Amino acid sequence: MTTTTGGDTPTPRRTAPRTPGRPTPDGFAGAVAAEWTKLWSVRAAGLCLLAGLAITGVFTFYYASIARINGHPVQPVGNAAASSVVVSQFAVVVLATVAVTSEYATGSVRASLLWVPRRHRVQAAKALVAAGVAFIGGALYAVVGSAVAWRAFGGRASFEAVTFLGQILAAGLYQALVAVLTVGVAFAMRHAAGALTVLALLLWGLPSVLVGLGDDTLAAVDDRLPHGAGDHLMRVGADAPYTVVTAVLIVTAWAAAAHLAGLYVLRRRDA
Repeated sequence: MTTTTGGDTPTPRRTAPRTPGRPTPDGFAGAVAAEWTKLWSVRAAGLCLLAGLAITGVFTFYYASIARINGHPVQPVGNAAASSVVVSQFAVVVLATVAVTSEYATGSVRASLLWVPRRHRVQAAKALVAAGVAFIGGALYAVVGSAVAWRAFGGRASFEAVTFLGQILAAGLYQALVAVLTVGVAFAMRHAAGALTVLALLLWGLPSVLVGLGDDTLAAVDDRLPHGAGDHLMRVGADAPYTVVTAVLIVTAWAAAAHLAGLYVLRRRDA
């Protein structure tokens, strides 16, 4: 391109050269980059992760101490961290919920949908970023929780590298799927209070009631809920009604169903 400087002779305009092999961040990659930036532009994400870490440390210490005091059989040390997920998962839930509902509360979701007109990309980008952060956070919680529990167990825990690594990956995977599930519910509800209520009932309230009633049929229902399947995925040594692969598929199915529900609302309703 050229410009004129008052005379008749055009002056060439310099443009920034494009580096071969370095595509500009557009499309889905650009949407993911934008969601990553938005997530870490507020303190809520870091505070949620730190809260989850603190909860994991307290819960695993309590779990291991009770096992030592009551003389429970020796179990893999990662079971303490797996048991703490029933509480620590809500750090991920709050993080993923706020990532969605805060934009509806401020109206900035309109700008997000203008920048990325294809709405499924917006939701998929949020889900991917939340899942990635949740996977790393869940794995870190498992490592820290197991380290805290090891001393509290007082010799009533075992450690096998392969088993421990499997439990770390399982914890990260479950937390990542919970993040995807949460993003879907948040897009469907659009309000933090409504989304958190639904997720608290699904991930804690309903399972607690089903298990507390002590009926085998109700326990089987709990095994098909997200946390029931996730517990079988993460815990080692307990009798599970299905394989690890089936547990992953159950949690994935719940996450996919929530994602599709959120996408349906996102496409059908104005921002």
